[in-house]
Amino acid sequence: MSIKINQLVIENVKRVKAVKIEPTANGLTVIGGKNNQGKTSVLDAIAWALGGDRFRPTAPPREGSVIPPALSVTLSDGLVVERKGKNGDLKVIDPGGKKGGQQLLNEFVEVLALDLPRFMQSTSKEKAQTLLQIIGVGEELFGLEQKEKELYSKRHTIGQIADQKKKHANEIAYYPDAPKDLVSASELIRQQQEILARNGENQRKRESLQALLVKKDSIEIEIAKLGELRARLVEDIELAQKSATDLQDESTAELEANIADVESINIKVRSNLDKDKADEDAQDYADDYEKLTAEIEQVRQEKIDLLKGVDLPLDGLSVEEGELLYQGKKWDCMSSSDQLKVSAAIIRKLNPRCGFVLLDKLEQMDVDTLREFGAWLEAEGLQAIATRVSTGDECSIIISDGYVVGADAEGPEKSKEWKAGEF
Repeated sequence: MSIKINQLVIENVKRVKAVKIEPTANGLTVIGGKNNQGKTSVLDAIAWALGGDRFRPTAPPREGSVIPPALSVTLSDGLVVERKGKNGDLKVIDPGGKKGGQQLLNEFVEVLALDLPRFMQSTSKEKAQTLLQIIGVGEELFGLEQKEKELYSKRHTIGQIADQKKKHANEIAYYPDAPKDLVSASELIRQQQEILARNGENQRKRESLQALLVKKDSIEIEIAKLGELRARLVEDIELAQKSATDLQDESTAELEANIADVESINIKVRSNLDKDKADEDAQDYADDYEKLTAEIEQVRQEKIDLLKGVDLPLDGLSVEEGELLYQGKKWDCMSSSDQLKVSAAIIRKLNPRCGFVLLDKLEQMDVDTLREFGAWLEAEGLQAIATRVSTGDECSIIISDGYVVGADAEGPEKSKEWKAGEF
């Protein structure tokens, strides 16, 4: 169970003359008043009483007082902490009447609970380190973040190269009518020679036909004598005519044009090949970029899962790139109320036995925000004792000239009882 402050009695400490306060157990107790009336002196006195010499004021006695400082803090577990005399000698009395010392207090009093500004004024990375120290996943989270940074850097470089490759590909001219492969002049000449050879064979066949026709004319003179020979020749002629009729000469015009224009064709082919290669390279890098993006998302999910698996001081807290986040916002983007919530929750997690925090100068909060923060404290079972330059109704008590307004000014032992109401 966390320990809280049930009552505090302060006399002749800094600006305080005589003050007795019974803070509300859960929620916010606001000590109000004008400037230089002793509000902060109350918090300093509590810090000194519970935190020891490290919180001892430079000049503890109230100026002009001949009576030495006297402090008494009664805690919810029954412990009574007293500091009295010129040197502020400490006495800790437990419910059984046994005496203790600062070592006993250190077991449940969290230093940052007495000096919350120290935590709130630290850097976002220092806050994150405090949180990671509490939940015990600092090294593992650091490893994941390093991996994410490396993947991000690699992806960034590949993305730049992919953009450059794509830009280069877009700048290369493309000729859809050009052949897919480079054209060889020698191959075109070889094809031309084959066609010419076939055409030469056709010519030979034509000449053979002509010779047969001439021979036919000569033989017809002797047709009477060579009837049988004529018949055979007629058959041969008919066969030759049939063969010659099916022959078609192939044109070499296209090949001749290609031979003459082979270099300009090859320029287009090379351009198309270059463009295809550039597009392929750009796509390869784009694929690598997407792959790295997936890996980065996986690492980020591992970080989220890592934090989900631990007992965080406050729902919505996380650490990204070494910085503390709450509801996705960095420290400087959080509202004052959220900053206080985060701080109080982390301090409580540092030492769960410490059920209170001290807050100075809450005048930067409007009344609605103050109520919202007080309600959160109450719901969390936390006690906060705070100061505010105000004499309004939001204040639990008002301090004026070192006294609680409405209490007997002759000292706490003669003052009437007062209990802070629920805020």
